[in-house]
Formats: sequence, C-alpha cells, structure tokens
Amino acid sequence: MRRTFMVVMLFCFGVSWSASGQIIDPEDSIEIAPPRTRGEGPFDRLILRTVTLIDGTGAPAIGPMDIVIEGNRIVQIKSVGVPGVAIKEENRPVARPGDEVMELEGHYVLPGFVDLHGHIGGNEQGTPAEYVLKLWMGHGITTICDPSTGNGLRWVMDHKEKSLANTITAPRIEAYPSFGLGLEEPISTPAEARAWVDEVASMGANGIKFFGARPDIMGAAIDQAGKHDMRTTCHHAQLNVSWLDALDSARLGLTSMQHWYGLPEALFEDRTVQHYPADYNYNNEQHRFEQAGRLWEQAAKQGSDHWNKVMEELLELDFTLSPTFVAYETTRDFMRMRRAEWHEEYTLPSLWRFYEPNREKHASYWFYWTTEIEVAWKRNYQLWMSFVNEYKNRGGRVGVGSDSGYSYNLYGYGFVRELELLREAGFHPLEVIQAATLKGAETLGLSDTIGSVEIGKMADLVIVDENPLENLKVLYGIGAVKLDPQNNVVRVGGVKYTVKDGIVFDAKALLADVRRIVREAKDRENFEITQPGRSTPYMQ
Repeated sequence: MRRTFMVVMLFCFGVSWSASGQIIDPEDSIEIAPPRTRGEGPFDRLILRTVTLIDGTGAPAIGPMDIVIEGNRIVQIKSVGVPGVAIKEENRPVARPGDEVMELEGHYVLPGFVDLHGHIGGNEQGTPAEYVLKLWMGHGITTICDPSTGNGLRWVMDHKEKSLANTITAPRIEAYPSFGLGLEEPISTPAEARAWVDEVASMGANGIKFFGARPDIMGAAIDQAGKHDMRTTCHHAQLNVSWLDALDSARLGLTSMQHWYGLPEALFEDRTVQHYPADYNYNNEQHRFEQAGRLWEQAAKQGSDHWNKVMEELLELDFTLSPTFVAYETTRDFMRMRRAEWHEEYTLPSLWRFYEPNREKHASYWFYWTTEIEVAWKRNYQLWMSFVNEYKNRGGRVGVGSDSGYSYNLYGYGFVRELELLREAGFHPLEVIQAATLKGAETLGLSDTIGSVEIGKMADLVIVDENPLENLKVLYGIGAVKLDPQNNVVRVGGVKYTVKDGIVFDAKALLADVRRIVREAKDRENFEITQPGRSTPYMQ
C-alpha cells in the first residue's frame, strides 16, 4: 500500500529522488520568477484617504477612514467623518512634506487575501512562476501556502526568501512539503518519519502536508512537527483514509485539513469504508471522482447524534477546515467551469491542454461526464456545505484555499470563486472576507502580523472601487457586468491596488502582464481554444 501511494505521489508531482536519500528538487521545476519591476514603495509614510474599511475581523464596514502606513506597518486608522457630511480637515492625519497620499474616496480597503492551497504552477501545466504569482497578486492575494512544494522545497524556499525581500512580485509564501517528499524509498518507521521532519525543518519548511499514512508513522511525524512549531495539513486520500479519517488525524494533532475527504468517513455509522463499486480502480480518475461525489450521502445525517459528536470533538480540537469548494466545482457543472470567460485571455495554451480530458493527467477525468454524475455531485455539495457552514456557526475555523491549476480552476480567479461558494454555503459576506483573511492567517500561525487591518500589523491590503459585500464578483480580475444609467453594458470592479509589505501594486497592470504572457504563448503556438470532439474552432 505504501509503495503504491508513492507511485501516485510521483505521478502527481513529478518528484525526482536522490540515491543518497537526501531531499532534492525536481529536475524540471518551472521557470523561476523574474526580478520585480512593478510596485511603488514602501514609503516612509503613506496615507490612504477617505476609504471604507472592511477590517477582516467580522466587523461591519466603516468609513470614511484614513489609514496611515509607515514603511510596511499600519500605524494609524482614524475615522474622519460620517457618510454624506463634508470632512473636516482638522480631523485628519496631517500629511507631512514627502508623504505619499492616495485619495481614495469611494474605495473599499480589505486585508490582503490568504490562499491556504496555492500550488505555484507546475511543469505539466507549463505555468511559469511569473504567470501564477501575478494572477494571485492581481486578485489581492498577498499570502499563499504551497501544500506539496511540487517544484521542490529548495525552489519554493528560494521564492519565499525573494518574496520576503520583495525582489520578485509575489505573495508571501508558506512552504508545506508533502510528507516523504524527496526520499528514495517510502518512510516505513516512526523514526524515519521524525528524521524526515527534522530535515525539512532545518531547510526552513513552515509545515507539512500529508496524504495520509500508517497511524504510527503519521502520528510520529505530526508530533515531531509540533516540536519544531510547524503546522500540519492533510488531503485524506482514499488510499489511506481507512487508517486515519479527519477526526483520527485531528486527535493526533493535525492542525488543518484540505478538501473534505476524511470528514464523511468520520461520520460513517453503518460502514467503515465508502461504497466502492466492484470495478473501482483509484488510478482511473473518473472512478475516483465520480464515486467521491456519492460519499456525503453515506455519512450520518445532519443533526444526528453522530454528526454532533464528530463536530463537537473537531471544535474542541481547534481543527481548521479548508474546503476548496472550487477545486471540485467542475464535477457539478463541467460546462460552466470550462467556458468561464476569463479563459480566453488568461489561460495559457499549455494549461488549457492540461485541463482537457485525458486519462494520464491528474484531475482531467472527463472521460464521459454525465448528467447523472453532476446531479449526484450537486447533492454532495449541499451536504458538504451544510457541514462547513454549521462548523463555522458553532465557532469552528474555516479558511479559503483554491487548489488552482487543475480542472479548469484558474489561479486568482479560482480564489474569488471560492469566496462565492462560501457565500452559497451560507456564510455572510463579512464571514466570507473573514475566512479569506484573518482565519487564513490564524491557520498559518501568522495572525499576529497579517490577516486584518489593525495598528501594528503588516500593510497587506486589497483596494477596490466597488463594494465586495454587495457583490463578490467585483473582485474578479475581469470585474462584473453592470448596466450604467445610460443603459450601456460596462465592467465594474476588479482589484485596483494590491498592497503587500507597504508596496503599492497596480493590480490591473499585473493582470495586463498576464494577458501579455498568454497572448505571446498563443502567437508562438498559433493556438486557439477548441471544443472537444469538434474539428472546427469553438472560439478564437
């Protein structure tokens, strides 16, 4: 079983192994990020004037406010009046000679977004680092967790350090290598697990991502990670979930989970494994994802004694959910995800080819995706969302992860779509923003410095000229469609500025860079997006 699991890991992440057993990077890591050429600052003193503040704590919007930033820290947040009344200048922070002042009446300021599941591109997808990082920054994402470090731990640590120094245009990066990454043979003893954790900790890893493991091995690794003050997360893969479901892992000290695998299994009452058909084969990804869509129906019913027992224990353990609803949305609406309008200008040809139906590529499982499968997945979402929303309502922590780069789920755009899906699940828009900011920072152990707009915290901010609480779609890079008073169709919104570490980036300029990268790739390859099964172009 363990050897089979490692084969799957190799298939998904293209890892190279060293004969010595030392951790090395893959030989084909993606193109590195170029030096930063955009962004102004940090400034000795920067004043954001007349904004409406959504601070990320769950508090309602308030304005007009002036926010003062010195270097990369917020030093003053001041209410300067009430809506509809002229502001008295004597109430405002005084601009000194040399200060940078941004007049932002009508704009909303939020904390920088935190993506708990951000793979920095991949060789199979052909996505260079600049493309991925600018899509994130162009959508206000100022911190990401890379769960797996599929480009190699040293590669990711190099980009983490460059991001901290702001020599590249990139969010802050937290590195969570996959458990066992870089070893010649699978980890087979608790002692080996502890030694591996010690090694990645010495390299600067911030946490560990598991796909499951034998209980004694995973328990040892989680315990050793705790000794290094490292966080842990898990995608409870079907190959290992019978050993450890989400509740079992939380009892071992796991701090968070990705997706939802492992939750229904913890809620089983009349079985110990999901109802696999006799011909099921995990390496057949249509089998894998089709049957996953029938899993929540096999769990205890909402409100039942067992449902409550599992939820209460997870709450007691202070366990974090990162549901990544968007990562599976193609299962319930293949056409919607495939035809999302941003693909035309923002999806690279190589990434488009990776998305297309293919038995050999991960998460390209559209062998024959039927109405019956989508209907089952819609029901799966209803039950899954009910658990996540109730967990939040009862005090549980829910963060936002996008897991982009697979299944027509594009970087940056997928994060905003995840916000919409949390809203669908029942979150108030303020709770959605809280999940995307403060709760994500708490999950990563960074809430003392990022995650909310507070005095003393880092100046990581999102600035948009439309109200995201009214319409989350205004956070998409393409904005939202609206009729103006003259009955003309216009686009409104799109993040206007992303502030990271006190540096002000023109978010629309970053997205223009991405469009250029895509356009040049299409020109080189004479590429056009086509409809599967058709010999004529579907669209240019």
